Amino acid sequence: MEPNAIRTSIDLPRDLHRRVHEAAARKGCSARKLILAGIERVVEEAKVSRPRRRLSLDQPLIRPAGRRIRITNEEAYELIELP
Repeated sequence: MEPNAIRTSIDLPRDLHRRVHEAAARKGCSARKLILAGIERVVEEAKVSRPRRRLSLDQPLIRPAGRRIRITNEEAYELIELP
């Protein structure tokens, strides 16, 4: 056992256990190696498929209070004195 490894056990149905060993034999590797490769693949897929959450800026995050003022960018720049 590797020094940084943790031993765990799982209960497999007999049919699945047999199929794992058959698949490992076809690939020319141990059942342990095949199981680890499968677990690593599933963990990596879970990482990639999880979408990042993004805020939608279409709607305001905080509803404005009071009346709305319609102003263009050009009008705003005219009202603000920039250095």
